[in-house]
Amino acid sequence: MTKIDAHHHLWNYVPQEYGWIDETMAVLRRDFLIEDLCREAQTVGIEGVISVQARQSLQETNWLLKIAAQSDFVRGVVGWVPLANIDLPRILDPLCEHSKLRGLRHVVQDEADPEFLLRSDLNGGIAKLLDYGLVYDILIFEHHLPTAIRFVDRHPHQVFVLDHAGKPRIRDKSFQSWKEQIKDLAKREHVYCKLSGLVTEANWKTWSERDLAPYVDTLLAAFGPQRLMVGSDWPVCLLASSYQGWFEALSNLLSRLSHHERQSIMGGTALVAYGIPAKLEASQ
Repeated sequence: MTKIDAHHHLWNYVPQEYGWIDETMAVLRRDFLIEDLCREAQTVGIEGVISVQARQSLQETNWLLKIAAQSDFVRGVVGWVPLANIDLPRILDPLCEHSKLRGLRHVVQDEADPEFLLRSDLNGGIAKLLDYGLVYDILIFEHHLPTAIRFVDRHPHQVFVLDHAGKPRIRDKSFQSWKEQIKDLAKREHVYCKLSGLVTEANWKTWSERDLAPYVDTLLAAFGPQRLMVGSDWPVCLLASSYQGWFEALSNLLSRLSHHERQSIMGGTALVAYGIPAKLEASQ
């Protein structure tokens, strides 16, 4: 089984560029680099990762692609580009010379417009992604889920990945509305979902596997193992759990599944969704 961490971040910490990291998040106020991640990943047998953008800049996308080109451990990159730009092909063409660019993402959760995903200029950019074979990661809060359903219905042939299970409000013990929306979204077979970010949506200090279990069970019933993939959300997960602690909790939460089902969630789904070969050729 190839174990893939399908969601993590890297950064050189500069306070002005990470304004969302406030005084309650002191543990994140430092550099997190690929060598740091490799040490963490080795503790749980992770064999490869997908690096995901944390800043909305082409500079960061190019930086992640440079790291990926130098490291077989990085199997793919989900970067950022200005999808609403009318010159999108001019921007994407050189980036797609890097075979490890496998997807794109925008931090929709930070947009003031609650229906940002339905903007015509954004959707014009999304419509071009099929030509490049790129996945689109959806980063939203729970209250955006109805809009996300309308959004993915506009692009029935585009592969989407829902990050962090749509950020359910676990710390508030809110469940039913999220469950109904997730079940509806999961009816769209071109949508995958990441089992990631759950510990930071729970109470950082007091969360338990019992708190997470109903959410994980809902995701399993809705998407099935073939459309679920695991991600650490490292280093953000450090607000609530160590890297190893998250994977240990997840292992317990998935223990009733068959070996084949666990294989899918722990790596197989990510490889399929992002179109990543199971065995890497020489780095490009």
